[in-house]
Amino acid sequence: MNYILIYYNNKKTEVAILEEDKLVEYYIEEEPEDEIVGNIYRGRVKNVLLGMEAAFVDIGIGKNAYLYIKDVIPKPMISSGKNVSIGEALKAGQEIIVQVVKESFQNKGPKVTTHITIPGKYLVLTPFNNRINISKKIEDKEEIRRLFNIAKEIKVEGIGMILRTASMGADKEEIKKELKFLMGIWRRIEMEKNFLPCPKLLYKEMDITQRIVRDVILNNMDNVIVNDRKIYKSISKLVKSVSADLTDKIILDENLDIMSFKNVGEELSRALKRTVKLKSGGYIVIDETEALTAIDVNTGKYTGDLSLESTVFNTNMEAAEEIGKQIRLRDIGGIIVIDFIDMRNKKDINLVMEKMKEVLKKDRTKTNLYGITNLGLVEMTRKKARNTLSSKLTSICPMCGGRGRI
Repeated sequence: MNYILIYYNNKKTEVAILEEDKLVEYYIEEEPEDEIVGNIYRGRVKNVLLGMEAAFVDIGIGKNAYLYIKDVIPKPMISSGKNVSIGEALKAGQEIIVQVVKESFQNKGPKVTTHITIPGKYLVLTPFNNRINISKKIEDKEEIRRLFNIAKEIKVEGIGMILRTASMGADKEEIKKELKFLMGIWRRIEMEKNFLPCPKLLYKEMDITQRIVRDVILNNMDNVIVNDRKIYKSISKLVKSVSADLTDKIILDENLDIMSFKNVGEELSRALKRTVKLKSGGYIVIDETEALTAIDVNTGKYTGDLSLESTVFNTNMEAAEEIGKQIRLRDIGGIIVIDFIDMRNKKDINLVMEKMKEVLKKDRTKTNLYGITNLGLVEMTRKKARNTLSSKLTSICPMCGGRGRI
């Protein structure tokens, strides 16, 4: 069965998503006001760094936000290949509207963009991009054509949209209703952006519980179990506004123990370890660094029954499944390099890569699988918006400074 568990205690909210009774995503939010990803601000450019093609923007949170040139110039201009310097696009003291796309980490401020997006369940509003786009995860050509036609009919002049995966099967009226709601948010932002003070918050993204309900397709969830009555009422109201027949899936259980439910605590503990054991006896090693994450696959105690070739293939197939799951659960972002055990048979290599693609399709965060390098390493990237699970639940050892060795 598939579940969303929401546990609130003493200003801390924990959310666990289970698919087929297995933990696949876990989030923790200590203070809702500290969550800034998705927020839209009216900010002031503090300084422009010509040598870095970037600028720092004061958005009123203490640390200045980082704005890269590609997040300033319009996307059609980027596609055309036209070169625009950061000095031409921005000046110190200029007031601009930005959205946070990546939270602060250690001494780094948040990353922001001027390419504003306002997400809903079925679509994402793109006020500064006039195009209609359909989620790449929707592969049925007839459904793509149907959604594109709906979007063309309801589209607001000068405003673009992205039809999300959740829009599959949704009727025109549902999508139109959400577009009207998102346009209401955008018009309020436009009204506010011209009034002092600066910097100031123009739009606050939903809290973690509302985001989960909005972004996870409720049709695939058997139950949403909540321990807090206030959050239960808030979620029920949100779900009712989207689809009234789904409210029966929201369950209030004030005695919910999130860590003991379907072994969530054990899975979480496993996700914080460097080495993850596979059922066959093999194992994977995950090393997170500031530049990238390296994942190594080993046969361990698994010796197989037929040949070395089949042993290696079976280990790699099992590892591919587990790696996809661990990347998602640990919320690992940025560059990821995977060192599978060497395979000679091209058919085996293709099957392992297909398994990786299949597993990554379940991930709601955008991933790109680039294939195998000349060194036999699999390269991929995953969009990085929030800090990893390990950075939120663990701290650097004061004895070794994070090296893991004394």
